[in-house]
Amino acid sequence: ETLLVLDGTVGQNAVQQGRLFTDAVSPTGIVVTKLDGSARGGAVTALRRELNLPIRFLGVGESLDALEPFDARRFAEHLLAESG
Repeated sequence: ETLLVLDGTVGQNAVQQGRLFTDAVSPTGIVVTKLDGSARGGAVTALRRELNLPIRFLGVGESLDALEPFDARRFAEHLLAESG
């Protein structure tokens, strides 16, 4: 598996970075890091939509244990909880 790893704090710039990467390599999934800080996760949905690749993992901290398999339902619940 070839994973595209992007920093979640760069927002919509992650989509442009992802496009450049996919022009050179054929990734099979995406890992979005640094979602434990102020990043809200909007880049995650944009990346999925624009690059048509599955999100495999989310980085929510600095330890190896903080790399979590992506769970769409849990992610959506988290986004809705923060916006309300």
